[in-house]
Amino acid sequence: MNVLEIKNLNKAYKKGVPVLSFLNMEIPAGRIVGLLGPNGCGKSTLMKLVSGLLQSDSGEILVDGVPVGEKTKALVSYLPERTYFTSGMKVDGLVKYFAEFYSDFDTERAYALLADLKIDRNANLKTLSKGTKEKVQLILVMSRRAKLYLLDEPIAGVDPAAREYILSTIVSNYDPSATIIITTHLITDIEQVLDDYYFIGFGGTIVRSGNAEETRNETGKSLDELFREVFRC
Repeated sequence: MNVLEIKNLNKAYKKGVPVLSFLNMEIPAGRIVGLLGPNGCGKSTLMKLVSGLLQSDSGEILVDGVPVGEKTKALVSYLPERTYFTSGMKVDGLVKYFAEFYSDFDTERAYALLADLKIDRNANLKTLSKGTKEKVQLILVMSRRAKLYLLDEPIAGVDPAAREYILSTIVSNYDPSATIIITTHLITDIEQVLDDYYFIGFGGTIVRSGNAEETRNETGKSLDELFREVFRC
């Protein structure tokens, strides 16, 4: 069964300029999918629509067969591009907050991941670097037992040394029946974990999509090389 189905989705902001145009996707369960495209092509808008933070102008979004709404919020764990925590909170306070708010939150897993990344659970957020705050936010999102994870630029502010750990340990260590959708411009770093990919062009249309490994075998090119060709300035 598809964990996400998008049918003829349209979204425009000011002056009717389309952000997403008649977008169609079918993403099955148990996949790690890269949503790849230049800045301003509608990737973040799509994530917000699927998470229920925005409403489309037309079209349909189904999460696990259910139209986006109150019921789907329990199925989706969303990591926004920017951190949104109150700087006065402590890391441990955030873990407890998530545990109280989400019934599917795995507290032990969150503490284990914090320890692996050497993040002090008693630290105040305002004392942490931007990259460490992003690590904390990603750990909290991935510590839920959701059916669909939406990760918007999850490693953009993380130092290169930590990226491999995040990708191999956090992104890969999830329920195999769940699906992860990742937006990023760091394709070289992320493509090692991708099963499938979508190249999204301006106006929110799909330029190319497919299985990552099959595409590399057919073209003899990495996704990063292919991306540079497709979106060459």
